[in-house]
Amino acid sequence: METFDIVKLASYRENNRIEAKSAKGGLPHSIWETYSAFANTYGGVILLGVKEREDGTFAPIGLTPTEAEHLRQDFWNTVSNRSKVSAVLPIESEVEVLEADGGMVVAIHVPRAPREERPVYINGDLFAGTYRRRGEGDYRCTRQEISAMLRDQGFETMDSKVLDDLTVADFNMDTVRAYRNRFRTVRQGSSWTGLDDERFLRAIGAAAVSREDGRLHPTFGGLLMFGNDYDIVRECPQFFLDYQETLDPAIRWTDRVHSGDGMWSGNLFDFFFRVNRKLAESLKTPFKLDGIFRVDDTPMHKAVREALANCLFNADYHGVRGVVVRRTPDKLVFENPGDIRTGIEQMRLGGVSDPRNGLVMKMFSLIDVGERAGTGVPDVFATWANAGLPEPQIEENFGEADRTILTLMLEADAKPDNNEQISDDYEQINSSNEQISDNNEQLNGLNEQITERQRIVLRFVEKSPKATYDDMARAVGVSSATVRRDAEILIGRGLLKRVGSRKAGQWEVQRGEES
Repeated sequence: METFDIVKLASYRENNRIEAKSAKGGLPHSIWETYSAFANTYGGVILLGVKEREDGTFAPIGLTPTEAEHLRQDFWNTVSNRSKVSAVLPIESEVEVLEADGGMVVAIHVPRAPREERPVYINGDLFAGTYRRRGEGDYRCTRQEISAMLRDQGFETMDSKVLDDLTVADFNMDTVRAYRNRFRTVRQGSSWTGLDDERFLRAIGAAAVSREDGRLHPTFGGLLMFGNDYDIVRECPQFFLDYQETLDPAIRWTDRVHSGDGMWSGNLFDFFFRVNRKLAESLKTPFKLDGIFRVDDTPMHKAVREALANCLFNADYHGVRGVVVRRTPDKLVFENPGDIRTGIEQMRLGGVSDPRNGLVMKMFSLIDVGERAGTGVPDVFATWANAGLPEPQIEENFGEADRTILTLMLEADAKPDNNEQISDDYEQINSSNEQISDNNEQLNGLNEQITERQRIVLRFVEKSPKATYDDMARAVGVSSATVRRDAEILIGRGLLKRVGSRKAGQWEVQRGEES
């Protein structure tokens, strides 16, 4: 986590990664709820000795060096007590005593906890003491959220479980044959191609010998890959795969494929290849020859395959709402239940592979689908950049239904026409509006025209003036950080205004200027 910069204190605002507490009377009790919430969400910084003004800005309360040091020592004494906190996450260098203009400040950097440590809870109570961060506040987790974190703690991936009440005869044999045909083509010369079905399924990890009865049974990963929908939902009642295609706004779905309709197996293997063909149709294919044969497999096709495979590898199939893949004229969206085990930043950087369903990944990789080195998502970003398309968006949504969402735009950002010119009167951005609260960077586009996305934000808040940044992000289809930056730009242009307090106020569109 980046070091807190005390020089920029006035530019920070409370959000999902920063919390200010005055702590004038000593270490506040609520600090531990925030500690748990940051550890179980994105990580964050807790500031002690700082008050939040009515307009949301920060100011020191005037702690003395002695008071600040006492708070630091009190924090370390308490956080080391396992009856108070289940995990000690910060290292000593991440608790800083800093001097500000107006008093001392204690900055406690709380990292996101490793999945082996989550959930981080307080007061020795797993179910009443586990919190997460949403927007500017901490909330107590539901049992469902806690169960999801507990499922992710193990070193073995959840799809390695052996299902003693099923046999390999319960697999969909048409799917098994289709997989073996692809394996034979990709792995020519492999000694596994000559094995009978039972030994082949054991070799690839789809089946294993049970410690209970010494017989061969499907693994959960094998059931997901080769099972029938009705057997999968017995093991995993929330299991659902859904492809939604909306190419005509007048029609709810121009095409749809989902498990449970009785028309096909409903397993991961068949879903992947059915949906991949449909997604490929959304990509422009340049005419290219390899000898006398046309080559239709472009880097973008490979990137979309990777995005779809990554969605299936990392889904928590015990989570709610299932896997959803959406295709519209201008974007592809991949949603899976469950958060990102390595965190967004590591997923974006790559190099660390920690799939939720390791056996599923292995079986797909044996037929050359998916990267096992943790480079899949970075390759998607690189491909989109090379194509001149907007950067892919990765979001984690926490709550009753943890979700990971990857959005790939298929069209470049539209350039505004002459009617979108903003009056020179609004070209100057007030310095108080130049701060972006999520990452505290300065706005640098003083002559920038508003984008179509920002126009959508204006239309949305005009209809919903009490909307939060999360509401705006869902409406526009981007992250909260992105929509917050858009709002800051619009405020600076004089097109949007915040009326009242930060928590109880509302938005006001300055009419007549955005058209």
